[in-house]
Amino acid sequence: MQVKELMNRHIVAVSPEDSAASAAHLLSRYNIGSLPVMTSEGRLRGILTDRDIVTRCVAAEELPETCRVRDIMTRSIVTVDEDADIREAAKLMSDGRIRRLPVLRGDLLVGMLSLGDLSRCRVCDAEVSRALSEISQKTGKR
Repeated sequence: MQVKELMNRHIVAVSPEDSAASAAHLLSRYNIGSLPVMTSEGRLRGILTDRDIVTRCVAAEELPETCRVRDIMTRSIVTVDEDADIREAAKLMSDGRIRRLPVLRGDLLVGMLSLGDLSRCRVCDAEVSRALSEISQKTGKR
């Protein structure tokens, strides 16, 4: 099974110019822990996590209304191609303790693959199940 068969095509994202406050509202509204940071052309520039906002904005005593996403986002990101096998994606998620994995077609963001998406996979084998278990047991949510 390929990643594109399981990924969520509805992408909730922020721009590098958005404020940390507006990003926090999106995280809360959609009950998610991370947002892809993308340009208006759909190119992925980073990931913004709830932890990024807390540690790089709030704890640094910056104002969330004026703090820009570009200044606090995580720039080193793990991605997967939409045509990749789901087992490859599960391994990437397990190795990196990643709960939401950006899915690319070339250099364009086309979806997100979540831990929940993997858990609903009907053809998942023991390798995918093990990856799900390892991610759930490890600390650090992304």
